[in-house]
Amino acid sequence: MSTREQFLDRVRKALGRDVSSGSIERESLPGDLGRVLPPIPAGLVDYFETEFRAVGGTPHRVDSASGLGQVLGEILPQGSAVVLSRNPILARADITETLDSLNCALTRWPAANENSGDPAFARQCFAAAAGMTGADFVLAESGTLVLTSATEGSQLVSLAPPIHIAFYRQDQVVESLEEVLTGLAMLHARPSEPEKTSIERADLEGRSMVMITGSSRTADIEQISIRGVHGPTQVHAILLA
Repeated sequence: MSTREQFLDRVRKALGRDVSSGSIERESLPGDLGRVLPPIPAGLVDYFETEFRAVGGTPHRVDSASGLGQVLGEILPQGSAVVLSRNPILARADITETLDSLNCALTRWPAANENSGDPAFARQCFAAAAGMTGADFVLAESGTLVLTSATEGSQLVSLAPPIHIAFYRQDQVVESLEEVLTGLAMLHARPSEPEKTSIERADLEGRSMVMITGSSRTADIEQISIRGVHGPTQVHAILLA
């Protein structure tokens, strides 16, 4: 028996497969591609919030302007510098009015037809206390926020400031990564096709996607966990009910 076959046999034994069969039957894999994580019970938002807390994120739910003001007042110091992405959910939630009441200094991502590499906006992102975005998808099984530059504009809004605040709706919460990938393909569908998701259609060609699972952290060689080395030290997800 070759070294390769011995290695595969050890893998099959560890997985509880029949070594004599010489292969792993596709039928033994649950689902089309095989799930890495177990199925999620009903209540995707609850499940997401549990997983999000487990990776160091802080979930919130608001159902009124006063509730939003209270949550943001607890997160942001008075007079904070805040950068906003171009996600339309920020306008629909009247974020500007709420931040004005907290005396925050606001900088918005330029309009879609302006220079996407605006160096002045990049400097504002690194100088700001917080960045506010929406999300394209909220992945329940791992507590992950999925953002694309097609929707947000500059991804620096979510990556450069020490505090990242993302807003989302309940219909953006999905169970699995497969659903995220399928949804992204739908967003890239031709404009002539009927809309298949609640997310506004956008051309994703040449765009970036970030998957944010909790705050930035590293353990390096000594395995001492440190947050905020490569990104935000705090990540908040606010459900707009």
